[in-house]
Amino acid sequence: MEIILKQDVKHLGEKDDIVVVKPGFGRNYLIPQGFATLATPSAKKVLAENIKQAQFKQDKIKKDATELAAKLENVKLSIGAKAGETGKIFGKVNSIQIADALKAQGYDVDRRRITFEVEPKTIGEYVANLNLHKEVKVQVPFEVVAE
Repeated sequence: MEIILKQDVKHLGEKDDIVVVKPGFGRNYLIPQGFATLATPSAKKVLAENIKQAQFKQDKIKKDATELAAKLENVKLSIGAKAGETGKIFGKVNSIQIADALKAQGYDVDRRRITFEVEPKTIGEYVANLNLHKEVKVQVPFEVVAE
């Protein structure tokens, strides 16, 4: 029995895979649980079209991320923070502050895509890693200065 998986199923396949299973497993478990549908000829055509459109969307997202990464390569940020006499800042610089500084320069980056190699807890220079796409990553240097 051929079925199309609607979601990832452990030891069977991933979403949108067409797999062959025993009729009882498909009819009594996978289809009633909503994990799969029958792989009829019309369902296969719909699946092929959906995969084609999803690939087009992913290519566009990757292209946009690559363009943004090229623009961000020469960006240098300066983040102001309250600091003590020893140079240690009160609190720490977080991804929200980096996202706001990038937005002020005209770059829209989601704060959840920003990570740090070393947490900025003192005045100095650091690097923020921006994961724009699973295949497109860029490092943006920034400086933490005392306000």
